[in-house]
Amino acid sequence: MNGRKILGVILLAGGLLALAYGGFSYTEKRHAAKLGPVKVELKNRERVEIPPWAGAVAVVGGIVLLVWRR
Repeated sequence: MNGRKILGVILLAGGLLALAYGGFSYTEKRHAAKLGPVKVELKNRERVEIPPWAGAVAVVGGIVLLVWRR
């Protein structure tokens, strides 16, 4: 498998995941304080939205890279 086909598979899989889930979320630890036996943490949950058109472009690009021959 050459680099073009690997990139095509990655784009196709990423595009399908973007269309299925619409984005991803992550947790960011902001502050932490330890006051004796008590530990206080502030966690912020962020969500990154991926537009459907970006997922569709990635799927089409992945398919083109997989079927295109020189």
